[in-house]
Amino acid sequence: MDGFGLIVLIVVSVLFIVFATAKLKLHPFLSLLIAAFGIGILAGLPLSTVIEAVNNGFGGLMGSIGLVIVFGTIIGVILEKSGAALRMAEVVLRIVGEKRPQMAMSLIGAIVSIPVFCDSGYIILSSLQKALAKRAKVAIASMAIALATGLFATHTLVPPTPGPIAAAGNIGAEDYLGTIILMGIIVSIPAIIAGYLWAMKVGTKIKVEGEDDEELAYDYDTILKEFGEMPSTVKSFAPIVIPILLIAFSSVISFAGWTGTIFDILLFLGSPVVALLIGVLFAFLLLPEYNEKTMTEWVGIAIKESAPILLITGAGGAFGSVIKATPVADFIQGFGENAFFTGAMFVFIPFLIAAALKSAQGSSTAALVITSTLVAPLLPQLGITGAVPLALVVMAIGAGAMVVSHVNDSYFWVVKEFSGMSVTQAYKAQTAGTLIQGVVSIIVTFILWVILV
Repeated sequence: MDGFGLIVLIVVSVLFIVFATAKLKLHPFLSLLIAAFGIGILAGLPLSTVIEAVNNGFGGLMGSIGLVIVFGTIIGVILEKSGAALRMAEVVLRIVGEKRPQMAMSLIGAIVSIPVFCDSGYIILSSLQKALAKRAKVAIASMAIALATGLFATHTLVPPTPGPIAAAGNIGAEDYLGTIILMGIIVSIPAIIAGYLWAMKVGTKIKVEGEDDEELAYDYDTILKEFGEMPSTVKSFAPIVIPILLIAFSSVISFAGWTGTIFDILLFLGSPVVALLIGVLFAFLLLPEYNEKTMTEWVGIAIKESAPILLITGAGGAFGSVIKATPVADFIQGFGENAFFTGAMFVFIPFLIAAALKSAQGSSTAALVITSTLVAPLLPQLGITGAVPLALVVMAIGAGAMVVSHVNDSYFWVVKEFSGMSVTQAYKAQTAGTLIQGVVSIIVTFILWVILV
């Protein structure tokens, strides 16, 4: 099979993935693998080639980013369990000031969600945002939206969150993680601001049932006391900041072409696997005790949390590998002169694909993985190579993976339940807010492409 029929086959396979995950509730891992085998067989590839493509795609991606995902998840769990996430929130609140509680929650969410999954981050910080709402006498819904959108922005755009890392691996950009982190921060800032403004505009007008009930009220000081002794500020931030700095230094050295023993050591330390492992070691300094509970159970929880992400990512790699083994690349070359497939306009293609997948099946991570596997064959054919262009492709996919969080997304229900909003209020606040964030992010990505590429 070749030409237009192959494109139709790929589209059908994507629709199958969406149907299987959204309607049949089949795990995305199996959906992706079944689709990968289906495409290979129906496209007429030799059966041995199909098996080889699946194995190489799965194993190759695990070899490049598997440990990075595991290490990042371990850091996130330790930050959550040790109270370091709460300490970071307290520090940000102290800097921003309690007179701007919504802004503080947006920033707190953005920082915490870099290593911690946004669902977990919201649960950790939920009581804190309610206590601040009570102290500052502002609407709980405004605080909830500010926190939720702050968490969501970095969750979809900034490594070492698994989704952006997986997307980078799928399109062959794992060596440019420093650039992706930089672009992720740049693109996420307007998205965070958009979420904050939405919280101020809409959230302040939403009245959550029972928020004035004293029995349901939270006290900020009580929450901190109940948690007990928290780690120091330096220890709390170190597991996030140090790996990012090491990766950034490595990227600068590679870009500048500096050589020498010192630079070789820094390149080694700045490789994503080593940098995140160093982050894990700094995270161990946060442990309240060194015993079986912290050293084995907490790490075990992280490994369990990372397993579904690893499987989905690997299956996405297999899916993409099979697509690359078909003649689709030759057919894509025919679109090379189409204006919409070239230049800055290209970023809207992965954005729309990711947005459709996110809206249909609910998972931002799955949308990032699947979209990146679909667009990967396009990139070399269109001459999209190098750190900045590939980083911006990841941003476009991440922007699409924001659009939109609604009832088929677990994060929607976490925000809805822990804030106390009704479904209608959550649609108005969370769903509309994530739509705005996604649109703002793709506009910023488009502008960056025009300026930098």
